[in-house]
Amino acid sequence: MSLSKTNYIANRKLLFVILLLFTSNAFACDICGCFMGITPYYNRNSISVLYRYRSFSGYEGQSHSLFPNGGKFFIPARSQDLPITGHDGNPNDYELYRSMEIRGKYFINSKLEVNAILPYVSNSERYNGYTATIGGIGDVNLYAGYHLIQKFDENFKQQLIAGAGIKLPTGKNDFKNTAGIRYSSLMQGGTGSTDGFVYLNYLVGLGKFGASLNTSYKINGKNKREESIANSTTSFLNIFYTQSIGKDMQVMPSVQFFYEYSGGEKYNGVKTGEHVMNNLMGGIGADIFYKNIALNAGIQKNIWEAETDHPMSAGKVYVGITYNF
Repeated sequence: MSLSKTNYIANRKLLFVILLLFTSNAFACDICGCFMGITPYYNRNSISVLYRYRSFSGYEGQSHSLFPNGGKFFIPARSQDLPITGHDGNPNDYELYRSMEIRGKYFINSKLEVNAILPYVSNSERYNGYTATIGGIGDVNLYAGYHLIQKFDENFKQQLIAGAGIKLPTGKNDFKNTAGIRYSSLMQGGTGSTDGFVYLNYLVGLGKFGASLNTSYKINGKNKREESIANSTTSFLNIFYTQSIGKDMQVMPSVQFFYEYSGGEKYNGVKTGEHVMNNLMGGIGADIFYKNIALNAGIQKNIWEAETDHPMSAGKVYVGITYNF
């Protein structure tokens, strides 16, 4: 494999680190946005498994905001405890959103790709001494991207992808506790609504260094209960360095910044003022490539957040593996 092709293969993988995974968990993850999958090889079909974890526990008194007291990082068994809604600043309160996703990508031709994401979600909340966890299939995402720019010289590379997609209401939206009371909209496995989104991904690379800037806008529908989320936007900046190890392995460390905004929940088309999201996160990531296999991991912590009624965003973690064919 030529040096230029080798460098390109490494750089290409970060290009798709955004989109927005609107799959994830019900309303909460729609509010916080997300990040797209990882597709490291140019014009290669792929199948991936990705685990994502998001924590809201920004109260003083927690031993660790990202991994709060009593919170489970991996998907736990469903809990039947009865939650009491309404945070009052209790330092033990938290919200956790987890998603294990199967992702597929297929190139119809050299410039047009189609993608699908099937998630299994697990959401937990602790309010004033009560803990509840639900789990189930989440909302499926289908989307397509078109490669508008493809320039791959030996030392300079750039690529621009524009795309659009749809989120289908496949996740359960009526989880109830043992008393028959429906959990809050934030806790549900799916939003119950059909949503659409558009996105742009731009990648530029100079030698071993590069950056990707990804931005997206989501148009949210409402479910049969007249619940919805205000339209949201996310942007993801990734600055990376490529290092080859032998002929078949490459390591790509990165610095990441993620901004998200949503006007929060709506009922009957009117904003309620609840669960507004407006925050910036930053962190680091590492991607390892060996032949057709890619291992990906990253962690981001909250840098800045506007004052809202929602528990402070603590951060997020992701771990994934991709097979390209």
